Amino acid sequence: MSTATVTRRTEGGADAPTRRRKLTPLRILLHGFLIVVSLAWLFPIAWAVLTSLRSYDYTAANGYVSFGGWTFDNYVTAWRTAEFGQHFLNSVYITVPAVLLTLFLASCVAFVIARFSWKLNLVLLGIFTAANLLPQQALLIPLFRLFTEVPLPEFMSDSELLYDSYWGLILINVAFQCGFCVFVLSNYMKALPRDLYEAAMVDGASIWRQYWQVTMPLCRPALAALATLEVTWIYNEFFWATVLMRTGDKFPVTSSLNNLRGEFFTDNNLVSAGSVLVAIPTLVIFFMLQRHFVRGLTLGASKG
Repeated sequence: MSTATVTRRTEGGADAPTRRRKLTPLRILLHGFLIVVSLAWLFPIAWAVLTSLRSYDYTAANGYVSFGGWTFDNYVTAWRTAEFGQHFLNSVYITVPAVLLTLFLASCVAFVIARFSWKLNLVLLGIFTAANLLPQQALLIPLFRLFTEVPLPEFMSDSELLYDSYWGLILINVAFQCGFCVFVLSNYMKALPRDLYEAAMVDGASIWRQYWQVTMPLCRPALAALATLEVTWIYNEFFWATVLMRTGDKFPVTSSLNNLRGEFFTDNNLVSAGSVLVAIPTLVIFFMLQRHFVRGLTLGASKG
């Protein structure tokens, strides 16, 4: 039995036959599995959006497995109750510096690991990579005590401590995210041709110029992919903001979702609306950088 073919137009205008892969039982099973997994991932999001568009009175009377009671009041109430306007700005104050600082420091370490050969090269990479394997909760008590002891000038922190300040959350996120970025960037930089650096050295380029003007432009796909991931991870961070913050006006937007919970009662429709609002910025950033993100992940995949 021959394989079906389709016609594909080439760059010169001629039609060239392209083989279509035969549909086998194994491929049908694979596609069925992928569809089921996709639906399983999309179901919580769709359920949250559906719940956020319904009034609590209707769902209390008819149950959540029903249709009706449509309203947008949950979004308005969630925005006002949780004060999302201020807390979105707080997340920007934390996320943007943390992502930029993480990528800069990680790229510096990765450049040293990839560019130079010395005895502690692999040891340094192993230390940064192993740091990601340490559970964050294991460091809760020592870090909390450290943050309450480290002083800061009054213009940097109202509490005059690293505790209850934006700087504390920025530093803790940078510390925990650098390891992964170093691992990814070092592998990208190792794949760059050595001839580029030899030519740069012949032209008299210093180490800094080799890093900034030769290496960094070539790592833009990797940096874009990491920036997308880091924005998502740091923006969605909840644990450290809850532990290392005490002033409600300074909480990032994810922690402000607690404002939608009552002491004796929680409106799940309202919480769903707040969760959807919180998720919108990360979705926008992902779709804006999607092309660079995919390019960064697939760079080098076709090399033989």
